[in-house]
Amino acid sequence: MKMDALWLRARVIKAIRDFFWQRGFLEVETPLLIPANAPEEHINPIFALPSRQLQTSPEICMKRLLCGGHHKLFQISHCWRAEERGSRHLSEFTMLEWYRVDFDYQNLMNDCKDLLQHVSAICLPDRRSYRHNGLHVDPFLPWQHITVQEAFLRFGQVDVLDCLRKGCYEEILTGVVEPALARFDSPVIMKDYPVELAALARTKPDDPELAERFELYVGGLELANGFSELTDPIEQRHRFEEANTARRGAFQSELPLPERFLEGLATMPPSAGIALGVDRLVMLTAGADCIDEVVAFTPEEL
Repeated sequence: MKMDALWLRARVIKAIRDFFWQRGFLEVETPLLIPANAPEEHINPIFALPSRQLQTSPEICMKRLLCGGHHKLFQISHCWRAEERGSRHLSEFTMLEWYRVDFDYQNLMNDCKDLLQHVSAICLPDRRSYRHNGLHVDPFLPWQHITVQEAFLRFGQVDVLDCLRKGCYEEILTGVVEPALARFDSPVIMKDYPVELAALARTKPDDPELAERFELYVGGLELANGFSELTDPIEQRHRFEEANTARRGAFQSELPLPERFLEGLATMPPSAGIALGVDRLVMLTAGADCIDEVVAFTPEEL
């Protein structure tokens, strides 16, 4: 099975690369070993040297390239996050990221639809649908769009802000909302996150309590996280500092800030960017329920 899956993995990655090359994107490679990632409360980087971390995402360097005048970028790259292991997680994994100037998160949703349809047409010409946990998900059917608040009210009968205040957001998301999203036979876009979960996303102009952020689900599996980019360096620094405050409150180490990114952020044009898990896309294409089935070696096999 793994030999067949590796051939399929190669075809999926080639289809991804062809998709972006055909649309005029510049493929880039940025350093894997960096002084600082974007600090986040629940993501722990791996320190490879005393003053260097392995990237948890290539976003910091890719956004600096946007500041330098590039307009359409993509990268397929290895990333690392400590203490992540499970049927859908590896500490070392493969990420696809792409960024576009003068785009917002709505445009990225269209990119996702075009990409999943393209990969399906190339890699799944006979059945066309992705599979996860026995469910077939057809990217050519109308996609579902639902706000985070609507999802929590509809599937959990709870207000998302109440969940955040009570500290049960993750519990309701993973235990109730995500399983409910697995019932749909087309991909689901869950969008408009509370500003408390904005991270690096800008807020909505007509509702500053919400962020222009979305996540893409296929068969209940989270596949991608995208947003309209925040370009205010003061606000971004404040959010990074809040993340470190939360980390201290959870007895985790404080993380350094990506100072050069913050210094150049004011020069970044209006943009949108997204990260998509390549291993998970291969899982969906192969109909695999465990990430171990679609990588050459698991950590335990090394």
